[in-house]
Amino acid sequence: MKLDQELMWLTGGVVGLLVIASLIGWWLAARAQSDSTREVIANLNARTRAWWYMTAVFVLALASGGIGSIVLFGVTSFLALREFLTLTPTRAGDHRALFWAFFIVTPVQYVLLGVGFYGLFTIFIPVYVFLILPIRTAAAGETENFLQRIAKIQWGLMICVYCCSHAPAILTMLDIPGYIGENGKLLYFFVLICELSDVLQYVFGKLFGKHKVSPVSPNKTWEGLIGGVAVTVGIGSALWWATPFSPLQAAGMTLVICLMGFGGGLVMSAIKRDRGIKDWGNAIRGHGGILDRIDSLCFAAPVFFHLTRYYFMN
Repeated sequence: MKLDQELMWLTGGVVGLLVIASLIGWWLAARAQSDSTREVIANLNARTRAWWYMTAVFVLALASGGIGSIVLFGVTSFLALREFLTLTPTRAGDHRALFWAFFIVTPVQYVLLGVGFYGLFTIFIPVYVFLILPIRTAAAGETENFLQRIAKIQWGLMICVYCCSHAPAILTMLDIPGYIGENGKLLYFFVLICELSDVLQYVFGKLFGKHKVSPVSPNKTWEGLIGGVAVTVGIGSALWWATPFSPLQAAGMTLVICLMGFGGGLVMSAIKRDRGIKDWGNAIRGHGGILDRIDSLCFAAPVFFHLTRYYFMN
């Protein structure tokens, strides 16, 4: 993927924000006096350092072209699925189904993406795997908690593999008139909006949050949601030049990404509370697990992809 000038501007903007965040974190750490304040600032700085690494990996994958992005998201799906299923109990009868999920279903989904087989890509997991995987599990003969066990595997595949795979599909499966060869910027736009929305909702929630959206996630407040989404929509509309959208269309698509992302975070928080955990893992210092970082992306990606394909490829 050729890094054109507009893509470099996007990258420069992200790097600039990270530089500012790093300097603010350094300044706050130097002025912190209490242990509690130092702990909060240390977490903030750990998050910022993690963003540097994640940004570098994403940009390198994007620069390498479609294959690099597919591999990146494929590995991300594998690790996210591992986090999801590690926290759910399984039985001996599930082991072959789990082997299929990790080493057959996940690779096939991304191979379909790589070869551009759109028709099978969209129905492989929600139709064929949905029907065949429980048959294989039932054949093992263990019926105790069968529905609960197979539902967990199906949910893991849908969220971590099927939904996540729609992010690199933005790069490889959207042939938008007048925008051919520029999809790298659209994928960048999508990922940037997803993550900015999360960060800004967190910031507004910490600064002004008083009214909880749901007891499922005490850290999510109406002030954080409204403030974070409003600012992100403004940024998204200002970045219309990197997309095939007009400013108004970019604002609308940004709003969709933000709301679906928020809903995704809420649903995944509900699952974590059900399992009695705070984070999905500790793979990313300051952020928790892989799923803690991509939960909003997983819910927003298929909606953004199909809206764009339906309205902008005709």
